[in-house]
Amino acid sequence: MTNALIVKAASLIRDGDIAGAEFALVNLAETEGDYALVAVLEEMPPKDLLAVIREYDTSKESVVNLLVTPEQFARAVVIEKLYADHTHIRLRGMMNSVLFRDDTKTAEFIEAIADHEGGYEAFIDYLSDRDEEVAHFAAFDTFNINFSEERDVVEKAEVADRDWKELTWLLKHEHEDIFEQIWPTLKKRSIERKRREAELERLEQQEAEQEYDDEQPAPVKAAVKPSIAIDPSEESAL
Repeated sequence: MTNALIVKAASLIRDGDIAGAEFALVNLAETEGDYALVAVLEEMPPKDLLAVIREYDTSKESVVNLLVTPEQFARAVVIEKLYADHTHIRLRGMMNSVLFRDDTKTAEFIEAIADHEGGYEAFIDYLSDRDEEVAHFAAFDTFNINFSEERDVVEKAEVADRDWKELTWLLKHEHEDIFEQIWPTLKKRSIERKRREAELERLEQQEAEQEYDDEQPAPVKAAVKPSIAIDPSEESAL
């Protein structure tokens, strides 16, 4: 049964029917129990498991996401780059759905991801569009880049958004060894991104100024009256 279901799920995934593959897995849990599904997930190729997990729908609970183990999830997360999703929206969505499904296991999932080759890169990708805030938090314990005083330090309860702020707080305060491998890269990316943005703004300004100059009419030269030679004998006696 296990092998047959894995083959069936793989076939559905290849055909693009992710919902069908998830339905087959959920049906196994309903008919044979959660342990049977966990066993199948353990045998599934990480890329197939990832295909199912990354289709997470926030409007409903996913049995697969609820039962996947830290080790299984970590194996899937580190190959997310195969999808070349530069926005990392899917990565963030599926990580949130699993990391924060049960607060008692969040630490296990974080450690499992970090233990896999490519795990640090997964965290960096997850936080990539918040690089400046993360770098600021590393230095000042606040995500507000305009604040840097001790009174601005945020507590965990203030950032319990089950999203990037909460994960960043947990990484810095409860997984310092992992955080120390992550935030310097994000800081470097932030600096490089701002440099590129400043250069682009400079070039756009130059282009706008050039277009303005090109649109201005050419200056009209004032007419010069021809000089008339005056006979000395005709000069006024005055």
